[in-house]
Amino acid sequence: MGSLKPGALCPCGSGRSYAACCGPLHAGSENAATAEALMRSRYAAFVLQLGDYLLATWHPSTRPSELDLAADPAKWLGLEVRRHVVGDASHATVEFVARYRVAGRGHRLHEISRFVREDGRWLYIDGVIDD
Repeated sequence: MGSLKPGALCPCGSGRSYAACCGPLHAGSENAATAEALMRSRYAAFVLQLGDYLLATWHPSTRPSELDLAADPAKWLGLEVRRHVVGDASHATVEFVARYRVAGRGHRLHEISRFVREDGRWLYIDGVIDD
């Protein structure tokens, strides 16, 4: 599992410290206020290899039974949120581009993700990857 030095900036790209951004969500002491906040926290969870958090924030209808992040060779480099569209109080989409490197070669993941809010918590449903 990855870790950050005290006072480090959050990997989600918000410009805030991890402790003031995604840290409380990862610790379970807060829920994401918006679908964008959840998406950012999920990106940071990939960076830090927090598989339990990723599974806990994935909607049960689409959640995989397990994640093996240790086998993922990606080194995550940065996140750009392009759009956050609120459909209604319980549905939203977030378009983002995440940059990463595998074996020294740079890649981009451009996705439009769907989120739903249930029992006061935002959950990731799925996403469409745009090549």
